[in-house]
Amino acid sequence: MKLILWLLALFAAAVAVTLAAKNTTGRALIEAPPYQLELPLDQFILAVAVAFFVFYILVRFILGIFGFSQRHRHKKTDEMLLSGLKAYFEGDYVKSQKNTAIALKLADSSTAKAISAVIAARSAQILNEVAARDQYLNTALSQAPDEKSLCLAARTEFMLQKGDYQEALRILQSLYSEGGLQSVAVLQLELEAQQQAGNWDAVLELADILAKRQSVNKTLVRKLKHDAQIENIKSKATDLQSLNQYWQCISPLDKMDSKLSVAAVRAYISLGNCNMANKIIESNVPMTWDNELIELYSECLDYHVSRQIECAEVWLRVHPNNAILLLTLGKLCTYCELWGKAQNYLEASLSVESGHKAHFALAQLNEKLGKHELAMDHYNKGLQLTLKQLS
Repeated sequence: MKLILWLLALFAAAVAVTLAAKNTTGRALIEAPPYQLELPLDQFILAVAVAFFVFYILVRFILGIFGFSQRHRHKKTDEMLLSGLKAYFEGDYVKSQKNTAIALKLADSSTAKAISAVIAARSAQILNEVAARDQYLNTALSQAPDEKSLCLAARTEFMLQKGDYQEALRILQSLYSEGGLQSVAVLQLELEAQQQAGNWDAVLELADILAKRQSVNKTLVRKLKHDAQIENIKSKATDLQSLNQYWQCISPLDKMDSKLSVAAVRAYISLGNCNMANKIIESNVPMTWDNELIELYSECLDYHVSRQIECAEVWLRVHPNNAILLLTLGKLCTYCELWGKAQNYLEASLSVESGHKAHFALAQLNEKLGKHELAMDHYNKGLQLTLKQLS
């Protein structure tokens, strides 16, 4: 419809010019030394109109050819990019690299160039073609600088796969220097880099930032934060003051987490602070009832062991058939030289669940009582159970 209107307008203009030329007298002189051309004015007007029409048609034709070429180029780019993506997800990384490399050369837009380069680079990374991988990313960085973050994120991931967290952090720092709100993917990459570096305070900070973003797996972020807290406690197991400060800053709710409590108890035991270790156990066991905490209750012994026995016996009323608790009570009574009670608790533990630790504890008890043959029997049984677990 639009083309028809244009043609009608051109014909109307031609008719108008023709009618005007018939009623026009005079001559037109065209001079271009050393040439000179004289025409009647009506012929000159008609010649100009025809020249304009021919010029217009010629321009339209050239633009049409150029437009067709551009459309063909865009179509080819889309085909190669989509084919490369499909091959990538199918695991055909040779085809993926080949097609996305073609798309990278053909693409006009920065986004298409960056996506093509990243997919080609990822395929090359899997194929262990490091030089090609870096070339794709460098090409995209030079030709599509406004999509810098996409390429740098891919390069950071490659560094992390190699375990080079220092280079990964350097790349991320150059990305952060540009300013602006960073994507979830970039923050997750930094979190992984900080994990590899053992910077657990930074991991916790990043986990808090990610927890506020909508497009993240909240369960995963909570686990990352939980694991970072445990590692942070372990890293402070060489300095009592640092450990105290960190444990005091943990929220009361987090302190009730059994895994965090176990990590804290182990850290305090390694520093010889039995009092604090036992306090953590006594405040957590009634709430969480973690067997690992109960077992640790007999690992750090001081002059409060008799009170520990009383506390453990209170727990036993609630859980009379807990093998770990019976074993712990047996060890506590052995330390206090309550031989009869120790033997009863250890034998009760074995009756509930046969375990190598209870056999070894009974062996040590019988050695102290001078019953060497019985001690050797329990050592052998404990060793057999240990070997059975290892096989």
